[in-house]
Order: sequence, then structure tokens, then C-alpha cells
Amino acid sequence: MEGKPLSPAIADWPKDAREAAQLVVDQYGEPDEVNDSQVTWHKPGPWKRIVASRQVHEHNFPAPHLDSVESVIDYRFPIDKARDVCAFDGSVVINRTEGEVSARCHDEQANFLALNLMHDIATGARTTEQARQYYAKEFADYRRKKPTPYMEKLRFSPPGGHTADPDTRLLSDKELEEAVEQGERDAQGG
Repeated sequence: MEGKPLSPAIADWPKDAREAAQLVVDQYGEPDEVNDSQVTWHKPGPWKRIVASRQVHEHNFPAPHLDSVESVIDYRFPIDKARDVCAFDGSVVINRTEGEVSARCHDEQANFLALNLMHDIATGARTTEQARQYYAKEFADYRRKKPTPYMEKLRFSPPGGHTADPDTRLLSDKELEEAVEQGERDAQGG
């Protein structure tokens, strides 16, 4: 493998996962956290974190490949557009409670592409189908050695935090206390 020496943190990983994780090592150095199933970098480049997994996931959009490197950003995603992003790319994940969006693919460039198109969908700049078509075009252009602007960098500035959405409380303390009391009475047969 070209680049920096093979990271000892991933030396015994399966070939596909090791190659994908090594691309991140080559770009950002050794990971900040290591365990048996994944390695993590905190705040590398434009990302909140990058997580490379020992396990790879088959993904057929836009062509068959294996996903194992997840790039995470802070992002408060508009709830009314969530279905559109799910239809766009199953490897883009919205974590509303934590205020994060991530993309998981083989490399950072594909994650730039997915998250740039996620942002286009969120802001109404593209429809789901337009985003899917553009993704396929740029994916192929990369292999053709043509310009791929959406794969070069994030084309928007993610907020540096304050994106969490803890949602709206539905049960009051009194309602919770009453539920506990009812549960205890029911358990005692009364």
C-alpha cells in the first residue's frame, strides 16, 4: 500500500476495511481512539470526527462498493426534509438529538460528495432525484479524471456546535410519578 506506513491500529483488519482506514491515516495521522471494531479521529480537517470501522457494509448506490469510513459534522437538519435525504442515500445519517449528520462511504471524497448533496437537499437547491443524478455523474467523473467539485471539500460551513435538538417534552413530572405509582400498584396485584 502506498502512502504512510501501515497503521498498527488497523494492521489485522480485513483488506477492504484496512485500505479505507489507511486513507484516513495517510490524510490525518494515527487515530485518537482505537478499539477492536473501529478507530476514531476527533476534529480532523473540516470534520467533527471520522470513524473507520473494521466492518464494511455493501452499498450499491451509485455502483456497488463497500462503506466503512464515516465522516460526521454538526448540522441541524430540517425535519421536513429528512425523508428526502433518506431517499437520496442510505449512507447519510441524520442524528437529530445530537445535531449531527454523517456520511459513510469508502473515502473522504465520497463523503464530501454525499454531504454536499445532503446540504443541497436541506436548503432546497436540489431535489432528491437531482441529487442522486448528480452523485452518479460526479462519481463517474472522478474515475474519468474530470473535475469533481463536490468531492474536493465541503461547499458550506457546518456550524461549530449548538445543533442538538432534544425535542419537546410530552410527559410532566406529575404524569411520570403517577405512572410509576400505577406500575407499582399493578405489580402488587392491586
